[in-house]
Amino acid sequence: MSTISTTDLIVNPDGSVYHLHLRPEDITDTILTVGDPRRVSSITSAFERVDFKQEYREFVTHRGIYKGKELTVMSTGMGTDNIDIFLTELDALANVDLKTRAVKKEKTALKIIRIGTSGSMQEDLPVGTLLASDHAVGLDSLMTFYSLNQTDFERSVSQELKATTGLPFQPYCVAGSSALLDQLAFDMVKGNTVTCPGFYGPQGRVVRAKNALPDLMDNLNQYRKGDFRLTNFEMETAGYYAMGRLLGHEVLSLNAILANRITNEFSSEPGNVVDELIHKTLERI
Repeated sequence: MSTISTTDLIVNPDGSVYHLHLRPEDITDTILTVGDPRRVSSITSAFERVDFKQEYREFVTHRGIYKGKELTVMSTGMGTDNIDIFLTELDALANVDLKTRAVKKEKTALKIIRIGTSGSMQEDLPVGTLLASDHAVGLDSLMTFYSLNQTDFERSVSQELKATTGLPFQPYCVAGSSALLDQLAFDMVKGNTVTCPGFYGPQGRVVRAKNALPDLMDNLNQYRKGDFRLTNFEMETAGYYAMGRLLGHEVLSLNAILANRITNEFSSEPGNVVDELIHKTLERI
């Protein structure tokens, strides 16, 4: 039986994985994720009890009970580079024997639900919308380093967006979990999310640095493939969906729309929009 090397998967002296500082018994099969570490406690404050807490860098973990359901809530920080770390180590907790370093024969498929904030890139998706990401498009280069299987449709979208945007590399398009979409987002707007490797230039913002792709926002806003259009910006979802597919987990991204980039509006009550999304997710999980 082949084993994973000590440099490919680093395990701390206490038996926890390197960045998350967690052991297999510290997580559950259903995991809610947020970007902001402070939002973890805002979710678990609704729990009947919290049985475990861990914090290391931006990775904060609480495990507890909500209405009899055992759940884990974790923060990831921002960006798909963090999602690469997060999902690889989370999968190792579920599917690798950390003592022998062998992959387990019986695999566990985790349910991972991102509760995040996002900005709309379509005029008809107003501030306050709750949006579930059907597909995600990564404008980052993470999947350059992995062998990702895509459907013909996803590959076609990826190729067309490279031509449309003028990016020097091919973006990647990946669908999320249809089962979680049906369970959690039956009354939410279904959208297709663009994941960017930054908040300013990569999302078409201009402050002082000159933007090399000044037409990016318009090109993404106007892209159509039949009924498929791009609806919102953020910084993690495509990484979630791609890593989830590579590792065999069910992943869904839910977005509280706090800004509309076309109408230049920002929510006057962003906390309320996020709280509504959190409440709906907890009740349906």
